[in-house]
Amino acid sequence: MADTLLLWPVVLPLIGAALAAAFHSRPEVQRIIALTVMILTFGASLVLANAVMAGGILTKTFGSWMPPFGVVFVADRFSVAMVVISSLLALCALIFSVADLRQRQVRSGFYPLFLGLMIGVNGAFLTGDIFNLYVWFEVMLIATLGLITLDRTRAQIDGAIKYAVLNLLSTILFLMAIGLLYGATGTLNMADLAMVLPQTESSAALTLSAMMFLLAFGIKAGFFPMFFWLPASYHTASIIVSAVFAGLLTKVGVYALFRVFTLLFEVDNGILKPLIGVFAAGTMLFGVFGAAVQWDVRRILSFHIISQIGYIMLGLAIATPLAMAGAVFYIIHHIVVKANLFFIAGAIHRATGSFDLRKSGGLMKSSPWLAVLFAIPALSLAGIPPLSGFWAKLMVVDASFQGDEAWLAGIALFVSLLTIFSMSKIWIEAFWKEPVRKTRVRHVPAAMMAPIVVLGAITLAIGINPEPLVAFSNLAADSIGNRSELIGAIIDQNTTAGVSP
Repeated sequence: MADTLLLWPVVLPLIGAALAAAFHSRPEVQRIIALTVMILTFGASLVLANAVMAGGILTKTFGSWMPPFGVVFVADRFSVAMVVISSLLALCALIFSVADLRQRQVRSGFYPLFLGLMIGVNGAFLTGDIFNLYVWFEVMLIATLGLITLDRTRAQIDGAIKYAVLNLLSTILFLMAIGLLYGATGTLNMADLAMVLPQTESSAALTLSAMMFLLAFGIKAGFFPMFFWLPASYHTASIIVSAVFAGLLTKVGVYALFRVFTLLFEVDNGILKPLIGVFAAGTMLFGVFGAAVQWDVRRILSFHIISQIGYIMLGLAIATPLAMAGAVFYIIHHIVVKANLFFIAGAIHRATGSFDLRKSGGLMKSSPWLAVLFAIPALSLAGIPPLSGFWAKLMVVDASFQGDEAWLAGIALFVSLLTIFSMSKIWIEAFWKEPVRKTRVRHVPAAMMAPIVVLGAITLAIGINPEPLVAFSNLAADSIGNRSELIGAIIDQNTTAGVSP
């Protein structure tokens, strides 16, 4: 049955994590298991995407309890796109790990934890229940803390503590918001909430619930003023882990924000719209200014995660169809580009022996192909045409002007200029200048270069021919807040099962 396709992006990593843990003393077996599972998961996500594009929203309930009482998975265009791109990134990270992962990290449980993270990520994208979204966030949190501390260094422990404290605060706010929402509506199924909330009288409890959701997901997404944990923790992890975190973790928070503040709460009502606009502007500015003063390439890229989240938040702040489509386009573009830049940071470290740009240099002569491969995502991040970042920024900036929010468009354009400065710093220090130390530049293995080439090719392909992704983004944006489509899919399932909606 088509609805069983929703299970595989979660079930396959779950089986893989169990098998990898069972073979904890066999690193090569764990590697084969993890790679095989992620290939299968990526394939399953493509099959699921094809089914959604052909037949519309898919739903799957568990335990013969129909919504709103039973646990439900839901796949629409937006969620399935996130599952596909996340599975692709995870597969690229595992290929990169073949050359970069150390035996100590494998013994510390890298493969079970990595697959456990993918369980939580895909579960969060596919769940149709707000409480189960919390459950999947907690699965992600447990796996994330383990991955940050693989090497058990002082810096990693410090980063993990900061990450845990802020995310536990987010968890408390999330649970309180869920409690208030349940108290006001008597349900936590997202489709049921979409029916009930418009008929529920406005109250202080609902307003407080919306604000708590905004703060809780804001912490997880890393937007202003709650982003400080991100640059303090991401750079301490291994480069493989940092790349996956950069591409996925904040995007799960963004995904949750878009779901809750389109399907459940109206952004246009009350103070939410101007508040999200201020958050978006602050996120762009503080992120790019933080990046400008860094010399560690990982910290530069970590701060740029923050600034780029601000661009995505523009879509929610403007809340027009064009803005939402631009946000979807931007999310997909940013997952690919940001993860690729972290992979390249790992290649720079392998070649020069340092993440500190002041100790790097000479890569233009010794690794010209790496220089070219860096230029693609770096220029795309800055929004230089004809790369994917140009079209992503064009869509959200155009939406800002059309939505009478020219001040947000101006900030977005200004931040793009400063992004060019940061990327130029990496280019000059790591590639253009002469090496600081008289040491031989080391060879970058093919296993490291392969994911960089694949993700760079995707960036180029999107930039040269953006129309397919633009068309898909428009369709996905329509499904994000389309209450009637989601409610109709749930009602159809209830009717098929012989249950009155």
